[in-house]
Amino acid sequence: MTVRRIMGLETEYGISVPGLPNINPMTSSTMVVSAYGQHVVPGSRMHAHWDYDVESPLRDARGFDLSRAEADPSQLTDDDLGMANVILTNGSRLYVDHAHPELSTPEVTSPRDAVLWDRAGVLIMQRAMALASQLPGGPQIVLYKNNTDNKGASYGCHENYLMRRSTPFADIVRFLTPFFVTRQVYAGAGRLGVGQDGRVSAFQLSQRADFFEVEVGLETTLKRPIINTRDEPHADPERFRPLHVIVGDANLSDTATFLKTGTTAVVLAMIEEGFLRGQDWTLARPVAEIHRVSHDTSLGHELELADGRRMTALQLQGELLELARKFCARSDHADPDPQTDELLDEWERALDGLERDPFDLADRIDWVAKLALMEGFRQRDGLAWDSPRLQLIDLQYADVRPDKGLATRLEARGSLRRLFTDDEVVRAVTTPPSDTRAYFRGECMRRYPESVAAASWDSVVFDVPGRDALLRVPTLEPLRGTREHVGSLLDASPDVATLIARLSADAAG
Repeated sequence: MTVRRIMGLETEYGISVPGLPNINPMTSSTMVVSAYGQHVVPGSRMHAHWDYDVESPLRDARGFDLSRAEADPSQLTDDDLGMANVILTNGSRLYVDHAHPELSTPEVTSPRDAVLWDRAGVLIMQRAMALASQLPGGPQIVLYKNNTDNKGASYGCHENYLMRRSTPFADIVRFLTPFFVTRQVYAGAGRLGVGQDGRVSAFQLSQRADFFEVEVGLETTLKRPIINTRDEPHADPERFRPLHVIVGDANLSDTATFLKTGTTAVVLAMIEEGFLRGQDWTLARPVAEIHRVSHDTSLGHELELADGRRMTALQLQGELLELARKFCARSDHADPDPQTDELLDEWERALDGLERDPFDLADRIDWVAKLALMEGFRQRDGLAWDSPRLQLIDLQYADVRPDKGLATRLEARGSLRRLFTDDEVVRAVTTPPSDTRAYFRGECMRRYPESVAAASWDSVVFDVPGRDALLRVPTLEPLRGTREHVGSLLDASPDVATLIARLSADAAG
């Protein structure tokens, strides 16, 4: 067993236009995405469409499809509303999602790769923001990798994991609910403000926790559920189901992102193999508990379980970690790879540090790093929690401008741990993962940008010279279309017509 599985991140960025508070955020978001598109593919078909034909956002994992008449408009993500959309050479998608610019990473196979291409997304957003601000007459635009404006609005950082279709959905709800409620002790990004509108001046672990109102559901923007039921695997639906996670924060710390995705991958593997059956952490009131855990920076809050037991979030996470070590050490598993060992050790380090003194983890966990900054200012200048200066620190922590963002400045002085070098991140801005179908998608965008009419996670649509109709090449298998699989084929195809001919010959053979 390893932490490796198909996964990816989707991050909506907060957007602000200083001096123009009433500007339509869809307009400013479109400027950001379009400016980057013109930069990376100047003068070409940079608006290659997203292939919405293969999407089904209203399919519910509980076995039904929500009708379009009943759906909130925000759920109709398969409607092409003419929003700016750029498909990048690293396999990512940069687009406007309602009132925010959003970056979806390419499909990757490990938590470390999720961190790398998520960091590349920040660089892309930095460049997009700068380019938009340089447009003639363009306003200064500022982006934030955060999750709330502290005025009642929240925007997401979603995780996606591919899992076995055969896994009972009841097991997903039963075991992932307590895991997600307690995961925020190391994955929370930190927030100054309690309640959806942030009216109460107090610090909490998570930016998203207060916005969750139900246990299970299909919604993502209204009545947000702890367990989201969207069933859109972008892979063989007979074999796979997606785990669409909307409960997490947008992290700036590499370690926090690594822990967030890695621990979820391990717990999901244990659920798939039935290893957790016999365990019971069912919470009496999950929605209330996700709020209470987030509000308690002492980490001493005891969750009430349905069977009457009580335990802290750290204790529940500790039991999961102990089981994960046993699971990974089972004789019927191959030896865990180094990344799995790294994840388990990092998980243990986080729980031990949080138990001992959270501030020991200020170099690894976002909420601790942010709280340490605020406490430093509070002690030095005698600030109360309702001080506007502290609100500014909360926002500036997530500012993606290299010279303004506090997380970036902590990294620069070695106070916030990094997992990758600048060169590695810069390379990931333009280079796709080599071990998923994102390689084929990204390389096609790099090699044949004028011939890619549209793309999606599971298809690339080509406009082939001499053909009357567009040609869709399906990429339903996430582990095909890799460099090993198609690298030599692409190298031998100087144009898209040659590529299609070779693909056709391979299929016929």
